[in-house]
Amino acid sequence: RERERIAFRAAEYWDLEAHLEPGPFKANLTAVDGVRVAVGRDFGRDGAQLTTDVLRLDGPAATALADALATQSMSVADVTEKPSKRSPAAPFTTSTLQQEASRKLRWGAQRTMRVAQSLYDRGYITYMRTDSTTLSETALQAARRQATDLFGADHVASAPRRYKSKAKNAQEAHEAIRPAGDHFRIPGEVAGELVGDDFALYELIWRRTLASQMTDARVATTTIKLAAVATDGRVCEFSAAGTVVVFAGFLAAYEEGTDDEDRESRGGRLPLLAVGDTVTATSILPIGHETKPPARYTEASLVKQLEEKGIGRPSTYAAIISTVLDRGYAMKRGAALIPTWLGFSVVRLLEDHFGALVDYDFTARMEEILDMISRGEQQRLAVLRRFYFGDGAGGDFAGLHPLISGGGEIDARENAIFPLAETDAVVRVGKYGAFIEAGERRITIPEELAPDELTPAKVAELLSAPSERELGVAPDTGRVVVAKSGRYGPYVTEVLTEEEAALTGRKKVKPRTGSLLSSMSVDTVSLDDALRLLSLPRTIGLHPEDGEPITSQNGRYGPYLTHAGDSRSLADEEAIFSITMDEALALLAQPKQRGRRAADPGVALGVDPNTSGEVRLKAGRFGPYVTDGETNASLRAGDNAESLTLDRAVELLAERRAAGPAKKGRRATKKAPAKKATARKTPAKKAPAKKVPAKRAAAAPATVAAGTAPE
Repeated sequence: RERERIAFRAAEYWDLEAHLEPGPFKANLTAVDGVRVAVGRDFGRDGAQLTTDVLRLDGPAATALADALATQSMSVADVTEKPSKRSPAAPFTTSTLQQEASRKLRWGAQRTMRVAQSLYDRGYITYMRTDSTTLSETALQAARRQATDLFGADHVASAPRRYKSKAKNAQEAHEAIRPAGDHFRIPGEVAGELVGDDFALYELIWRRTLASQMTDARVATTTIKLAAVATDGRVCEFSAAGTVVVFAGFLAAYEEGTDDEDRESRGGRLPLLAVGDTVTATSILPIGHETKPPARYTEASLVKQLEEKGIGRPSTYAAIISTVLDRGYAMKRGAALIPTWLGFSVVRLLEDHFGALVDYDFTARMEEILDMISRGEQQRLAVLRRFYFGDGAGGDFAGLHPLISGGGEIDARENAIFPLAETDAVVRVGKYGAFIEAGERRITIPEELAPDELTPAKVAELLSAPSERELGVAPDTGRVVVAKSGRYGPYVTEVLTEEEAALTGRKKVKPRTGSLLSSMSVDTVSLDDALRLLSLPRTIGLHPEDGEPITSQNGRYGPYLTHAGDSRSLADEEAIFSITMDEALALLAQPKQRGRRAADPGVALGVDPNTSGEVRLKAGRFGPYVTDGETNASLRAGDNAESLTLDRAVELLAERRAAGPAKKGRRATKKAPAKKATARKTPAKKAPAKKVPAKRAAAAPATVAAGTAPE
């Protein structure tokens, strides 16, 4: 999907929007002289090329047409009323539960399954790992009875609704996910027992189950077509549509979400008009549009795609997505999943060298074969042998062994290089992340920048930004001071002279270096700022009790002061230069807090609905993390601290709580070597036998290495 977005080129198209009376209501231009006006769906997936024979208006043409229609009257050419109905969705499977929780609750698949597991363990819902849409007879009667009590008999289907799973390779070993028991507890009855996430998911499951046994919703769609003749003689057609719910039916209990963000809202009413009626345009506005690239996957739409392709099982969807995020192959921006350049590199390697294994159809066939093994229709050893050695001459699959035995042919460097279209630069994926390489220049790609956003203009912008800026000469050393952007952030340093750079050993000169404060940047830092940073650590004075110096400086975890091995965190970076002796002594006299965590208030994100605790984002020793005061959860590889949302923070905290307390590290203890049978029989000969294990130990690694494929 990201490849399609990279290849996408936006195209502009225009139409007209008329604001009309009586009403008021709106209508859009649909045709000119009988030729339909282009809309977004008329363009191909590349965004630029039209796939149908339509009229594409540009800005000047749309403006001219609007002016030509401004004083003209419009008449009603046609009024169409079309009744229709909507049917309820099937009860939840694992896949559809994860999709709806993503759409309606903004949860990830892992969070959904954790909460569902908790509800199942406590007896509130049935088993939550299922691909079946079937309800037991007990559940059917319970749902119909409760829907009748709550919404009326006219809202319940005349006969029980039975659904068939649409999932490929569905096993249907369990019934659908529903409230447990032969009498469903309504959300009001469990409100005191379930709170936060538990209550939200239970109510979602309860509503979906009841709605599945209710009547269709009846809706009426009215379409009005209007005709107008422009001053230049062109005949223009406008259209307005509105949908009204005539009878709610199952919608009284539940309405299924959608992944289509652009779906038109159709709840509005239109005025009662008849053919031949005249309407007045209060304004006619030219409206410009751009084609949109294919939407990125969300967890909901990705799970749906996996299910449709027959990849994975209900119990594996959450683990698949979690693994992709945790390994840094993708990151999340809001609900969207965005592949990283590391992900691109891994996929290229798999497609180029293991294409048969990562083929979607092969994966789906493997699921079918595993099902056949479970049913006893195939022998597992024969399947494994065929998978490893292939189908033989003329077979469809050559086998895994030929693929891995050629591992030495993989060019890791070439695999990690991606040319950038319309530029002379390339993206390279290195040990410390992705960067742009253009000649001798290397520019780190910001982590939050998606691959499809690395356009030629953006590449030029990144390359034009100075990677090194000369600030002046340090008066005390006579060396040139420069500001740079490095792997660990921007910094200032001194440039050694040729003579100083040539010195080695004990005479080797190390230039002074200092990281920029968070309020500084390479583009704006001054020589005075740089000299202040290079002067650190700053000696505040001597402690009156022991005469040891008290210093302030900036460290890996923020600003701090130190005295005789004792340290205290400072409130902010400017305090490094402004703190006085009295303030330093007062700070050192305070009890030492647990590292930086207690001193750093972090960034408030909101309140965790599960614990009612305030959620804060903080900078920790091992990277950014979120906390509610009781539980701490580190950010994942795909999370961005700058754009982290409350929902994502709550999800991380919930997963951490579900994992239980962290296991404390134990000291490594040496295991006693296994005693051989011969050694037990002849303990007296242990001493001279020590040489034999030594020879075996030396030979073992060579044997293992010889049979191990290169990484």
